[in-house]
Amino acid sequence: MTEPAAAAEPAAPQYPLRAVVLAGGLNFEREVSLSSGTQVWEELTRAGLDAEVRDADADLLPGLAASPADAVFIALHGATGEDGALRAVLDLAGVPYVGSPAAACRLAWDKPAAKSVVRSAGVTTPDWVALPHSTFRELGAGAVLDLIVARLGLPLMVKPASGGSALGAQKVTRVEDLPAAMVSCFAYGDTVMVERFVDGVELALSVVDLGEGPEALPAVEIVPESGVFDYTSRYTPGLTEYHAPARVSDEVARAAAELAVRVHRVLGLADLSRTDAIVSPDGTVHFLEVNVSPGLTETSMFPMAVEAAGHSLGDVLARLLARRASTDR
Repeated sequence: MTEPAAAAEPAAPQYPLRAVVLAGGLNFEREVSLSSGTQVWEELTRAGLDAEVRDADADLLPGLAASPADAVFIALHGATGEDGALRAVLDLAGVPYVGSPAAACRLAWDKPAAKSVVRSAGVTTPDWVALPHSTFRELGAGAVLDLIVARLGLPLMVKPASGGSALGAQKVTRVEDLPAAMVSCFAYGDTVMVERFVDGVELALSVVDLGEGPEALPAVEIVPESGVFDYTSRYTPGLTEYHAPARVSDEVARAAAELAVRVHRVLGLADLSRTDAIVSPDGTVHFLEVNVSPGLTETSMFPMAVEAAGHSLGDVLARLLARRASTDR
C-alpha cells in the first residue's frame, strides 16, 4: 500500500498562514458541508493556522478582496463545491485554493462522462446507461426501462448522474420498482445513471498529493447494515461499520491503490480526491465514481484513511494549504 511521502513537505511560510475554509452552499448537501468545514477549521486551528470559515455567498468575493487569504480550502459538497464553477471564479479572482482545477471538476462531477474516460484508460467499471428526463418522458418510460433491464439485468443501481452523499441513490432488485426509483432520482437532477449492480466489498480510496505526486492512502472498507451505502447509511450513526485499513488481501489493496491513483491522474485531479469502488468476489476492483471534495467530518472516510496511514489530518490539510499558498496554479 502506498502512502504519502513524508519528505516532500513544502517550505512553511515565514508568517502564520491565513486560510479561508469555504463551507455551506445552497444545495442538498449544505449540512454535510458545514460539518466538514467546521472540522477543517478546528484541525487547521490546532495546527497553528489563522483560519476562518466562510460561506459561498455574495459576501465571499468582496471579503476575500478586502482581507486576502494565502489559500482557500474548499469544504463545499454538491454542485457548489464540485462542479467547477466556483473554482473557475476563484481562478478569475486570482485566489489560490486546495483542490482540483475547474475543468477536472466538471468532468468528475458528470459521473457517466468520468466513467467513460476512466474506462477508456483501462479501468474496470460497471456497465451503465445515462438517461435524461426528456428521453424518459418522450420515448415512454415502459419501453425504455424494458431495454435497460434487458441490457444490464438485475439488480441495478440507480443514481443521479451528478451529485454526492448518495442522495437519490437506490438499489433496484425488482422490475416493478424501477420506475419509482427513476422518478425519485429525477428530483435531484435532469439525468439519471442506471448502473449494473456489483455485489462485493465496498471501498473508499483516498488520494493525496503533498508535492511528490498523488499517493494512495489505506483503503477504508464500508459495511452498511442495509447492504447499500445510501444517504441514510452514511449519516445515521450505527448503520454502517468502517474498517481502516480494509480487510482485503495485499494484492487487492495494491490493485485498489493503483486504481485510485490512476483515476486521479486520468481525470486531471489535484491535491486530494476519494474514489468509490467495489471489489467483486473474483478480486476485481470496479470504479464507481470519484469525489473532488471528499467529506471531512469526524466520521468521514478521508480522515479515517489519513489516520490509518499514521498521519494527522490537521498536518495534511495544513501542508496542502501551504503548498497552494506558495505555488501559482
